[in-house]
Amino acid sequence: MAAPAHLYLVDGSAYIFRAYHRLPPLTNPQGTPVGAVYGYTTMLWKLAEDLDRAEGPTHLAVVLDKDSSSFRNALYADYKAHRPEPPEDLRPQFPLIRDATRAFSLPCIEEAGLEADDIIASYTEAATARNWDVTIVSSDKDLMQLVRAAPEAGLGGAVELLDTMKNQRIGPSEVEEKFGVPPHLVGDVLALMGDSVDNVPGIFGIGPKTASKLIADHGSLVAALDAAEAMKASKLRDRLLEGRDMALLSRQLVALKDDVPLAVPLEELALRSIPREPLSRFLEEHGFVSLLRRLDNGRGSPSPRTQLYPNGATPAGGPADAAQSVAPAAPALPPVDRDAYACVQDLPALKAWVARAMAARLVAIDTETSALDAMGADLVGISLALGPNDACYIPLAHGGDDLLAERPAQVDTAAALAALRPLLESDAVLKVGQNIKYDLNVLARHGIVVAPIDDTMIMSFVLDAGRAEQGTGGGHGMDELAQRHLGHTTLTFKDICGTGRKAIGFAEVPLDQATRYAAEDADVTWRLHSQLKPRLSHESVTRVYQRIDRPLIPVVAAMERHGIRVDSEALGRLSDEFAAETARLESEIHALAGESFAIGSPKQLGEILFDKMGYAGGKKGKSGQYSTDLTVLEHLAANGAPVAAKVLEWRQLTKLRTTYTDALQAAINPRTGRVHTSYSLVGAQTGRLSSTDPNLQNIPIRTPIGRQIRDAFVADEGNVLLSADYSQIELRLAAHMADVPALRDAFAAGEDIHARTAAEMFGSVDRDTRARAKTINFAILYGISRWGLAGRLGVTPDEAQAMIDTYFQRFPGIQQYIVRTLEEVRERGHSLTLFGRKTWFPRIRSRNQAERSGSERAAINAPIQGTSADIIKRAMVRMHDALAKAGLRPGQPDGVRMLLQVHDELVFELPERLVEPASATIRAVMADAAAPAVRLSVPLGVEVGSGPSWGAAH
Repeated sequence: MAAPAHLYLVDGSAYIFRAYHRLPPLTNPQGTPVGAVYGYTTMLWKLAEDLDRAEGPTHLAVVLDKDSSSFRNALYADYKAHRPEPPEDLRPQFPLIRDATRAFSLPCIEEAGLEADDIIASYTEAATARNWDVTIVSSDKDLMQLVRAAPEAGLGGAVELLDTMKNQRIGPSEVEEKFGVPPHLVGDVLALMGDSVDNVPGIFGIGPKTASKLIADHGSLVAALDAAEAMKASKLRDRLLEGRDMALLSRQLVALKDDVPLAVPLEELALRSIPREPLSRFLEEHGFVSLLRRLDNGRGSPSPRTQLYPNGATPAGGPADAAQSVAPAAPALPPVDRDAYACVQDLPALKAWVARAMAARLVAIDTETSALDAMGADLVGISLALGPNDACYIPLAHGGDDLLAERPAQVDTAAALAALRPLLESDAVLKVGQNIKYDLNVLARHGIVVAPIDDTMIMSFVLDAGRAEQGTGGGHGMDELAQRHLGHTTLTFKDICGTGRKAIGFAEVPLDQATRYAAEDADVTWRLHSQLKPRLSHESVTRVYQRIDRPLIPVVAAMERHGIRVDSEALGRLSDEFAAETARLESEIHALAGESFAIGSPKQLGEILFDKMGYAGGKKGKSGQYSTDLTVLEHLAANGAPVAAKVLEWRQLTKLRTTYTDALQAAINPRTGRVHTSYSLVGAQTGRLSSTDPNLQNIPIRTPIGRQIRDAFVADEGNVLLSADYSQIELRLAAHMADVPALRDAFAAGEDIHARTAAEMFGSVDRDTRARAKTINFAILYGISRWGLAGRLGVTPDEAQAMIDTYFQRFPGIQQYIVRTLEEVRERGHSLTLFGRKTWFPRIRSRNQAERSGSERAAINAPIQGTSADIIKRAMVRMHDALAKAGLRPGQPDGVRMLLQVHDELVFELPERLVEPASATIRAVMADAAAPAVRLSVPLGVEVGSGPSWGAAH
């Protein structure tokens, strides 16, 4: 018996808004906004390819809303009344989206007076009446009313939803899990709870859980309403009685009209191959160059790993900078099949996998451990992948901590590592990881040096840093990358190990579940590598990846393993001192306020400052409470509010105590007696390293308290710490990149650059003018506004603007650099460092002023700060070989070990007798780190100091 026909109904209206919010503002060659059009096109194209690879449809149609009103507005005038008007730049894209659908030669169905949901319901009823299966591509809860199982197995007539965002199919059981009732009763639940988005009133005070329980208990909306009279007196009874009419009206509003005459007969929805025309014309007209190229390459649809941003229509609406660098379409990969993974539980099977990996010359690896801290975690297992779905998990320490519990069969750890060592250390096999630095450190503790390596997380960062805004899937973690590039939702650690009190360690996870999770990580890493690696050269970031970031991975991993010693007794004394000082400040603040209150509570502090004490300038936010952030308190302190000055001091001491003096004592590794921070190579958009667990990069540099904390970082007995710090590197780079002769000459002559700036701007140099010049020097490079500079200098905005104007008059190259940089970023969508590192600014032309201004400020500084980051990274990568050539035994306990990188500073530990030769070598490497790739017109100054502690080395 032939399989039943299968109709797919795509809720195109939902696609439109998802596409609009997914991409930044884009324009086509005619200047028309097309961000949503491009997103819609790629989503529809991806769906077509995914369905083609899977058990696809026989018939398909896209259904759209014709207009914003329907017959429901006649029933209830306020229906959807709260919905805002479409954004101004989205409106002209609606007809283009219809054009896009028709360009695919797909039926595009819409009717006046009806919503897309009604058309979908009518086609669903017509199709199931003929025993067709129906899949509705949407996650709309209203459409869940249509879900049903087939009347008889194999005969057709089933209806499900497909949520492409979550890659999840929603059948009757999923609907019942969500609503607590079968699909045919979902409308009754919706009628009781209402819908604030569509302004369906429901019954006030009845939420989803109560509505679900009422319908489940009584079997229908009418029965639940009828039962109210007999209920005990309660708010619920009153609400049901009072809201009966609204509930019945709401039931009419959420009911789907399923008897609409079909505008296009079912037979005409038969899915055929997509012809080249008119699709080619549409793509060419709107500048969708990458999609057109794929079509020209003979692919009927683009890879599901479609780029996040188009390569023809560009952010900033300018020329297609990236269009000339589109990577060739990667070969289609089969869907992830977790059931295909192998669990390797004996040595012969492991050796067979090692042999295959050696022959493959490329293997993705991942380690499973007992904790996130690579320096303290135990190795639980290792996974390998040689291709899509060709992956395995090698359990090593499963069975939990209970020595009496039966442990599953698994390879002895020592024997397994001995078998894996030739593979992991072979120069002939590339090892690929996602955040492989962690795996390097775990395996290094077992004496294995993994090389050569690639890292998909770092590849993603050099390709797409900043390309998506925070919180919209723009990160570089595996889960986000798998979703973005593979259209795949990975298993999460919480899925396997649970959360809260019921959470278990990975060693306690049954092997079948552990294999699905761990091998998937390696499989996904292999797939990501196949997608991202080809893009490096085509998008001109190979040099950044190959020469800066990739070789830095083992360098940073070694720094993390070395760690740094801290004097816990000194930290304890500081904690006690800080506690006593904060207690004293707390008493003084309460005395000034005239009452006790929680100083750490912004709400209480705001009420004290502005309501009780009557200070001017208090502003309430959306939450209704006053802002008491740093800027507000600094302004109050500058205008004679002693309580604000003391609160600032109290906050700093409290933060230093909790973040450093207390936290550092807890962070000491009991095995090594040292603190091992973790560096992220993708933590800062401009390429700077960031430090966590603990964060060692925000200790105050210039304050006495900051120096006290740095004094607690000490060398081992017989050693000293050496600090090598770039002097004013960002100002030096600005002088070069903006071509400012006065600043270049000052640096070449070794002058005090802030004094030179003071002389140029104010005509005289004293303590005050130099301090102002210093503030202005750095503030200008961060794109500061007149109001921002006014706040920092304590002057009026007009006075601040006059200083900015004078600065630009004295140093016109800086203003030209700012203008040129913003023009280039608006045109290309990204900034560039001198070494070619890209930072994307998708909101640089946003209609939202705050978004646009923030992007502009960041874009001004990104080339300078990013170049600075690249230079110190290049120095770090070269340091080992330079020290080795000088006979200084880099990385050895009796030689020179690089321990920390903090912004523009490197910290080393070494025997005191090596300070002089090491200082010369380190200074030379850092001073010449830009060459030969970049020849700077200003010297890079490097200040070197040493001493028994970090503080003393400055």
